[in-house]
Amino acid sequence: MVFVGGPRQVGKTTMAQAILNASTQGGRYFNWDYDEDRRDILNKRWHDRDRLLVFDELHKYPRWKGWLKGIYDVSHEYHSFLVTGSARLDVYRRGGDSLMGRYHYWRLHPFTLDEIPPGMTPEDAYGRLMTVGGFPEPFLDGDEREARRWRKERFDRVLREDIRDLEPIRNIQLLGLFVDALRHRVGGMITLSNLAGEIEVSPKTAKAWLELLERMYLVFAVRPYSRSLPRAILKPPKVFFFDNADVIGDEGARFENLVATHLLKRLHYLEDREGHRCELHYLRDKEGREIDFVILKDGAVQELIEVKFAEENISRSLRYYVERLRPPKATQIVAMLKRPYSSGIISVVDPLSYFSGALYD
Repeated sequence: MVFVGGPRQVGKTTMAQAILNASTQGGRYFNWDYDEDRRDILNKRWHDRDRLLVFDELHKYPRWKGWLKGIYDVSHEYHSFLVTGSARLDVYRRGGDSLMGRYHYWRLHPFTLDEIPPGMTPEDAYGRLMTVGGFPEPFLDGDEREARRWRKERFDRVLREDIRDLEPIRNIQLLGLFVDALRHRVGGMITLSNLAGEIEVSPKTAKAWLELLERMYLVFAVRPYSRSLPRAILKPPKVFFFDNADVIGDEGARFENLVATHLLKRLHYLEDREGHRCELHYLRDKEGREIDFVILKDGAVQELIEVKFAEENISRSLRYYVERLRPPKATQIVAMLKRPYSSGIISVVDPLSYFSGALYD
């Protein structure tokens, strides 16, 4: 089986239906949100000649894992399975996974600078990513007013429908305040106990909410890196949004979020396709020296990345950690860079040049 996870409205259904339409052996599409399809799913009602079975949003069925395991074990010689969902389907990360060894997991991301539609220039794509975000509908349309309306409707559906289907949240209004607080703090360290105090919930609730928002692909947390650095300290996570336009703040915060989403997309690709264990961290030590992103592949540091909106001089912290960690690559990505240059192994580049390059080998 193939599982495809990703944020709501990122294009999972469109992709699944395109795969189904391109199939030469025929198949059938089921959406758990539709009453007729839901009844057919529960009654296992399809034809033997439907070789490809697509189950969309199946994770909303509370017993979906056991149900799917039974179907697969009985009929995998006759059917192929494509399962999509707007919540994490990579259930192998938790203990007692009854589906272990029966599926491959892929994560679908919004558009980025290394995935530009034909007819659109890199400069235009960058402008849209910084204003309307990379989700297909607003990105392809390019209308900021329509994008704001689309985003509001998407937030309402995620908070009031999708999350409600997965978890019993007593006060959706407070969860909305929690999300808004995160939108104003992109790029900064998030101390959940302080944030919980502001909206008058317990730190335990705030921690559970953050994990839930991660499961729903609304946000992702970047946690500190401390290995091999005796003076590094464990700090709270930083939180970024899958939709770059969700960020509330100055252009610097939105640009750092853009870089974070691009890096995560590349690392997820290496994990899902090549099987490498990839990690995205930040680094800060007791003296306050900080690096925005540390890329790890199979436990080894691959690259240090510092993000600046306008500052072209190489960060002192980046130079310091290059000497300490000796990474194969170090980069400072500058949004408003006039001319790229290098100093030792450190490259100072603009985002268009950096993200047009190849993935990590």
